[in-house]
Amino acid sequence: MAEFTMELNDDQKQVRDWIHGFAADVMRPAAAEWDEREETPWPVIQEAAKVGIYSLDFYAQQFFDPTGLGIPMAMEELFWGDAGIALSIVGTGLAAIGVVANGTEEQIGTWIPQMYGTPDDVKVAAFCSSEPDAGSDVGSMRTRAVYDQAKDEWVLSGTKTWATNGGIANVHIVVAVVDPALGTKGHASFIVPPNTPGLSQGQKFKKHGIRASHTAEVVLEDVRIPGSCLLGGKEKLDERLARAHERARSGGGERVKNAAMATFEASRPAVGAMAVGTARAAYEVALDYAKTRTQFGRPIIDNQGVAFQLADMRTQIDAARLLVWRASWMAAAGRPFDSAEGSMSKLFASEMSKKVTAQAVQILGGNGFTREYPVERMHRDSAIYTIFEGTSEIQRLVIARTISGMPIR
Repeated sequence: MAEFTMELNDDQKQVRDWIHGFAADVMRPAAAEWDEREETPWPVIQEAAKVGIYSLDFYAQQFFDPTGLGIPMAMEELFWGDAGIALSIVGTGLAAIGVVANGTEEQIGTWIPQMYGTPDDVKVAAFCSSEPDAGSDVGSMRTRAVYDQAKDEWVLSGTKTWATNGGIANVHIVVAVVDPALGTKGHASFIVPPNTPGLSQGQKFKKHGIRASHTAEVVLEDVRIPGSCLLGGKEKLDERLARAHERARSGGGERVKNAAMATFEASRPAVGAMAVGTARAAYEVALDYAKTRTQFGRPIIDNQGVAFQLADMRTQIDAARLLVWRASWMAAAGRPFDSAEGSMSKLFASEMSKKVTAQAVQILGGNGFTREYPVERMHRDSAIYTIFEGTSEIQRLVIARTISGMPIR
């Protein structure tokens, strides 16, 4: 395992500059158009696939970077380009993480390539966990998965919501209840193959920000999938459920994580990196504007009121990046988040992004409030970071429980 360092190595710098070039040359010129259209930017995703950014190999290389910094570095640069388009490019990754975190080697090898497709025929995937009445409260999940032993099939029924790529995905990863008596420990994740009867897209949401990313409901009506589509396999599930029942009877024992939580724990620092990328983009626009915009015969950055805001913005961006890098390095090193460092990074970075993008709008004044300048879009986009993959309130709850050891509610 590589020692932690504050300096990217030459290979990492080369990858960073390559992604940055794609973000600057391909994503940014298309950002305003796809934000207005509120549609999946298939041509941009295809361009990303052609150059190798939208591919299993690319994400695998970044994921297995021994320093842990490959993924956050990539996320920051892509979301610096544009959050909506970037989420369309990386949204498949959450489903892929679900398979890697919980699946067998055979499932990983079979299904992840189908999530991405090829440069000539790109595909996307969706991770479906939230429900109309069960977002942060995963214990209220109602989607059920019932095993049909005679046919070795699982039958899924329910409605998922807020699913990135939901309904348009080639492969859907669905979290469902298999044992209601166990609460969140009675959940499991399932692969729904392409063109499976009974799965349909429900409402497509018209959003405040990240408009280029497709977000919709996914409706499951007696969806039958092969037994092999249970992530991790039935033997492993039965063992986990048995341990959970034993723990419930004894009132203690081994902690059992559910599949959705394992996925979110692995991805929270990456979300923090996304927030850093958007904030950095807004800060750079505001800095350039403040150096060139003149009022009362001098650049507005000559005024402390503006200069101090920019100083605070840069400080907060760098602080957030350091929290993200720390959590990412810890995960790669196999070190436990004893103080919920993953949630810390996501909490601080997401709150920072909302604040910094708002300050960028303020520095641009009336221009910042128009769509002629990108900070308006960046401010709208940043709002999602404090909501998806665990709201800021949930992150604080996770941190408080972890540092105190108490069942805080």
